[in-house]
Amino acid sequence: MEIKITRTTSPRPKPEDPTKLGFGTVFTDHMFVMDYDEGQGWHDAEIVPLADLAIHPGAAVFHYGAEVFEGLKAYRTDGGSVQLFRPADNMQRMRDSAERIQLPDFDADFLLSAILKLVELDQDWVPDVPSASLYIRPFEFCTDIDLGLHSIAHAKMMVILSPVGSYLSGGLKPVDILIEDNDVRAVRGGTGYAKCGGNYAAANRAAAKAEQKGFQQVLWLDGVHRQYIEEVGGMNVMFKIGGKIVTPALTGSVLPGITRRSCIQLLKDKGYEVEERLISVEEVMSALEKGEMEEAWGCGTAAVISPIGSFAYQDRQLVVNDRQIGSCAQDLYDTLTGIQWGRREDSYGWIVKVPRN
Repeated sequence: MEIKITRTTSPRPKPEDPTKLGFGTVFTDHMFVMDYDEGQGWHDAEIVPLADLAIHPGAAVFHYGAEVFEGLKAYRTDGGSVQLFRPADNMQRMRDSAERIQLPDFDADFLLSAILKLVELDQDWVPDVPSASLYIRPFEFCTDIDLGLHSIAHAKMMVILSPVGSYLSGGLKPVDILIEDNDVRAVRGGTGYAKCGGNYAAANRAAAKAEQKGFQQVLWLDGVHRQYIEEVGGMNVMFKIGGKIVTPALTGSVLPGITRRSCIQLLKDKGYEVEERLISVEEVMSALEKGEMEEAWGCGTAAVISPIGSFAYQDRQLVVNDRQIGSCAQDLYDTLTGIQWGRREDSYGWIVKVPRN
């Protein structure tokens, strides 16, 4: 399918100070759009000036949450080129998410080619300051105008771009975590492994409670036993206990993070033993009490690595590594960001270059 390109005639002003971008509040000049209709498939792929959408209020996306999305970044190297990190993995995960919601499948290679064209067109928006990048948000949603529950016949695929700074406003500093023992993020057999809005909306109440108590993130427990660790905020979580790295197994309720996958590969190559398994909240708290918990961190596209300074569970709050960034978390951050920004060799084939415009 050909991608029609219509350039903007009214370019938006770029941020005056790229060191103060925040996250996801500024958007570039263009967006990608294509439509799906049952019997016709995907059609009318185009890159157009960024604009508001006109969508019927009866569209099923508003009423039944029929949507999925992805998040990846474009990075500017010291030499001025622009590159993406493992974008094919994001495309496949989005296909998996769409299958779970029963949104129309799509050609992952085509969507990636559309993203590369869009980033190429708007590559002047990719920041050239440390820790800043261009966030890429592909999303697919149902446009059926029908309040009945049925299979999806009409959908829209879009990609928007946003220059962003560090996701963590305090930088790479250990954060305090409240372990949630009431609300759950997802359950096995549900949508936990899919990247869809409902998972994040379901997290709002616990996140608000944690914030009111002075914590930066919530650590989620499983929805059946309420005792096994799943994710931290919107990130995967890892622990260094007795020299080993332990991370929750992908049981269907945990998002298969691309940063998680990259961390596991790097850790194994650095000689660490990595265990993907069930890990209980009591095991975590016991390891902290006994001094066996050396480090803990969250990992994800937005923050890359987020060190954890303490865990609070019921009537206990225990500190991790004297609230200092551990050497393992720091090394992972340095290695991943080094590859992403082109300051370290990519020996894994993770980088995809964006053509210069």
